[in-house]
Amino acid sequence: MSAAVIQLLVLAGIAIFLILRLRSVLGTREGFEKPPLPLNESKADRSGGRPDFEVIEGGVDHDITDHVAEGSPAAEALGQMKRVEPAFSVGEFLQGARGAYEMILMAFEHGDIDQVAPFLSPDVHDAFADVIRQREAEGLSVDANFVGVRELSLVGAEFDKASDTGEITVRFVGELTSVVRNAAGEVIEGSASEIKRQRDIWTFARKMGGDDPNWQLVATGE
Repeated sequence: MSAAVIQLLVLAGIAIFLILRLRSVLGTREGFEKPPLPLNESKADRSGGRPDFEVIEGGVDHDITDHVAEGSPAAEALGQMKRVEPAFSVGEFLQGARGAYEMILMAFEHGDIDQVAPFLSPDVHDAFADVIRQREAEGLSVDANFVGVRELSLVGAEFDKASDTGEITVRFVGELTSVVRNAAGEVIEGSASEIKRQRDIWTFARKMGGDDPNWQLVATGE
């Protein structure tokens, strides 16, 4: 085998390694962090070097209309949030909401909400804590495992101009296994092998344009 062929094989191996490495890094991003600023670059098509898309000032924002109807009150509220904080992305928010749903739900099921306290409003924190205390007083314990989010949709949004506070309401359909045991360790509800669906409607709030990038859960429902 010639030296040139060996060199090509080595370079191909390095390229494959870098592609796999980038894929593993890019595929792990999640949470309620601030999204990066959007890139304002366009690609040239093959026919004549013209861009294959254009950013039109005042045009339709698909980051909004992909999730709510154009011209709806929710769309107007999301647009106001973006005017206050141009880097805000609805798509990035929903990705973060998916991760926050699992994190908060499992903390509640396991009876340990201190770890998620920064992401809960005082009212929601107190409501969760009351249920956990009642569960403990009855000698009940929960063994739960999160399977995944089957459905996620944005169902409402509001914006308070006076305080620059945005509120976004999201509907979740989660899947998990849950076993409830009494003080004697006997199973009184659920099964470790049966996946159940849980439907929740959660509202998150945050001061747009502020230094704190975290959204807080301010209301829950079904």
